[in-house]
Amino acid sequence: MSEKSLPAIRRDIQRVSPDLVRAASQFQAAILADVGGRRGALGGRIAPLSPRMKVAGPAFTVELRPGDNLMFHAALALAQPGDVIVVEGKGDRSAALCGTIMTTQAQASGLAGFVVDAAVRDSDEIIESGFPVFSVGTNPNGPTKGLPGRVNWPVSLAGVTVNPGDLIVGDADGVVVVPRENVADVLVLAQQKVDAEARRIAEIKAGKLGAPWLADALRAAGVLQAGESL
Repeated sequence: MSEKSLPAIRRDIQRVSPDLVRAASQFQAAILADVGGRRGALGGRIAPLSPRMKVAGPAFTVELRPGDNLMFHAALALAQPGDVIVVEGKGDRSAALCGTIMTTQAQASGLAGFVVDAAVRDSDEIIESGFPVFSVGTNPNGPTKGLPGRVNWPVSLAGVTVNPGDLIVGDADGVVVVPRENVADVLVLAQQKVDAEARRIAEIKAGKLGAPWLADALRAAGVLQAGESL
């Protein structure tokens, strides 16, 4: 008697809306991470191949075995224009999971980018193409293509859970994940923070150099006594 199992590939997912993606693309990843509770940013090991690379779009998730990119190819065949393929590669650097051929296909298919918790290769060509790729590094070794995995199930990258359809935003600082159901509220807070930071920068340029919150924070931490100041 054969065992029943969950489907390896989920084809239909709920994505963050294109309007919200466009709005989110105007914000730095750092701003979204801050207003999201200083959480959601992938670990610093995942970085863009070039600091000029930026990406924003709904997550199309892939879980695969280290060093094997069979399910990455399956995701590439199924992802829709605007999607960001997010690959749980277990942080493995023993082999590259993608290179120029796959990024060329992705670019031609209208995908927004790749976020790969593993190594990639052909970095010079990918950078020249302008297709956004975020990874843990590079390796010339190629992958195998024969091990099973899953597409559009929750994945974990650098300690952060990514669900299919969540918002992915990446830039020179790294990648942040915003749960799909929180995006609209986070964007309101992001604009408020941008406005507040603009006011603070203007104050600094006008000569108000001291941080207005610092003395209170130092007193709360026990560094300064009541009535004492820097």
